Amino acid sequence: MNELLITLKPLALALGLGLLVGLQRERTNAVLAGFRTFPLITLAGALCAILAKDFGGWTVAMGFVALGAMIVVGNLAELKSPHPDTGLTTEAAMLVMYGVGAYLVVGSTTVAIILGGIVAVLLHLKPQMQTFAGKLGDEDFKAIMQFVVITMLILPLLPNEYYGPFQVLNPFKLWLMVVLIVGISLTGYIVYKFFGDKAGTLAGGILGGLISSTATTVSYSRRTKESPKTAALAAVVIMMASAIVFVRVLLLVSSTAPNFFRQAGGPLGAMLGVTLVLAAVAWVMGRGESAAMPKQSNPSELKAALVFGALYGVVLLAVAAAKEYLGQSGLYAVAILSGLTDMDAITLSVAQLVQADKLDGQTGWRLVITASLANLVFKTGVVAVLADRALLGRIAMLFGGAFIGGLAIIFLWPN
Repeated sequence: MNELLITLKPLALALGLGLLVGLQRERTNAVLAGFRTFPLITLAGALCAILAKDFGGWTVAMGFVALGAMIVVGNLAELKSPHPDTGLTTEAAMLVMYGVGAYLVVGSTTVAIILGGIVAVLLHLKPQMQTFAGKLGDEDFKAIMQFVVITMLILPLLPNEYYGPFQVLNPFKLWLMVVLIVGISLTGYIVYKFFGDKAGTLAGGILGGLISSTATTVSYSRRTKESPKTAALAAVVIMMASAIVFVRVLLLVSSTAPNFFRQAGGPLGAMLGVTLVLAAVAWVMGRGESAAMPKQSNPSELKAALVFGALYGVVLLAVAAAKEYLGQSGLYAVAILSGLTDMDAITLSVAQLVQADKLDGQTGWRLVITASLANLVFKTGVVAVLADRALLGRIAMLFGGAFIGGLAIIFLWPN
C-alpha cells in the first residue's frame, strides 16, 4: 500500500498541475492544447520518469522528443488555417509542464509545484505583463539592465575571501550587500514609475522610504518653498518615508544576519511602531491631502552602486577599528557620522559584524538606532535650510517625538 501511494502521489500532483495550466489555456481558447491536453502532457512526463527507474533515462528523452514532434505536427495544421496563431507561448508551456511532470518523480515536490504555479501565473498575466513592458521607458529599461550588470556580471567575478585589517572586507559579500540595496531601491523606483503620478500621500511616503528617505525629504522640502500650503502634505510624506526606513532596516537585518535579527527585531520593531504612530499623527494633521510624487532618479546607476560599495566598506572597517581601539564611544561616533546621510551602510556593517561574532548584538541594535537618530537630525537640518517655516515646525515636532522615543528604547530596553 505504501509503495502504491508513493507511486500515485507524483501522478496525482501531475494531474492537478496539468489541469491548472490547462484550465488557463482553455479560457484563452488556445488551439494546440487546453484543459485535457495539458494534464495528459504532465502525466506523460511523470510516467516516463517512473519508467526511467527501470528502463533508463532514455524514456524521458524519447517522451520529450515525441512531444516536440506532436507540437510540430499540430503547428503544421494550424499554419494552414486562414488566421494562424504564430505565438509560441502554449508550445513552451507544454514543454515545461512535461518537465514538471518528470521532476515530480525525481526531484523536489515543492519545487515542481512552484514551477507549475509559476507557469499558470505567467500565462494568466499576459495582459498585465504586456502593459508593464509597454510602460517601461528607455530610462527604466536602462535601470533594469544596470541592475543585471551589477548582479550577474560583477558579483560572480569577485573573490569570496576576507582581506585587509581586522579581516572584515570580503569583496563578494560587500558587493552582495550592494546588490541587495540596489534591488530594494529599484523595486521602489519601478513601482514609482507606474504609480508615482497617481500615488496618494501614504503611498508617496512608502515609495519614498523604499527609494531614499533623504531624497524624499529634499524634494518635498523644496516644494513647500514654492507652495507653503503643501506643508501638511509634505510632513506626512516625510514622516512616512522616515518610518519606512525601519521597515527597510528590518528587511536588511533579517535577510543578511538572522542571528542578529533575533536580538534586534524587538527594539527596531518598537522604533518602527513609534515612527508609524507619528506618521499617523501627521496624517490626521494633514487631513488626508494628496499630490503627485516628485521625480525620482534611477537608483541602479553603476556610479551610485560603486559609491555605496565604497561607503559600506569604509563604515565596516571603521566600526571594526573603533571597536578595537576606541571602545564603545568610538562605535557610537562612527554610527552617528555614518547615519547622518545613509542608514544602509551602518546597518549592514553592524549586522555583518554581529553575525560573525565580532560585535555584541545588544550593542549592535543600539548603534543602528543611534544612526537613525543622527539621520533624523540631518533631515531636520535639510528641512530647516530648504523648506518653508510651516514645514519646519511640523517636522521638528514629529522628528522630536521620534528622537525621544529612540532614546527611550536605547536606554530602557532590557538586555
